[in-house]
Amino acid sequence: MSRDSFDHPDDERSPYVGAMLRVVWQSVRDQLYAGVVAAGYDDLNAAHVGLWRHPGLDGVRPSQLADRVGITKQSVNDLLGHLERHGYLLRVPDSADGRARVIRLTSRGRRLEQAIYAEAGAAEQRIAGILGPQRFAHLHNSLELLTEQLATSPAVL
Repeated sequence: MSRDSFDHPDDERSPYVGAMLRVVWQSVRDQLYAGVVAAGYDDLNAAHVGLWRHPGLDGVRPSQLADRVGITKQSVNDLLGHLERHGYLLRVPDSADGRARVIRLTSRGRRLEQAIYAEAGAAEQRIAGILGPQRFAHLHNSLELLTEQLATSPAVL
């Protein structure tokens, strides 16, 4: 199956996998945020909720978090400052390197994390309901393989 633009005029080309994955991710992100707000966390915006990625924030350095979510360190620190002021987390000295800081969730932050993960599970169930059990299992297995391979392989330029 060729993706060559000479084979298909622009108006006939189907979307690339990345574009389709983005649509799915945006839907999941919107569902996560709506669920978090419905759970009573209305002092946050979608960017705050977007900081939570597997495996979580606790024990992560802000610079690592910036790399993980693909935004600047300054933006991450602005978002973390809001979360800290609202009692979700603390930034404490890293025991391995006193110059660095690590994120520690407060009990309120842990409750928020549980709400985010519960909503992530609901989003996954929604996708599974759309695809059906067999297609969802194939999707999940394929994404696991891609995640494993792409996380350990350097990008080819």
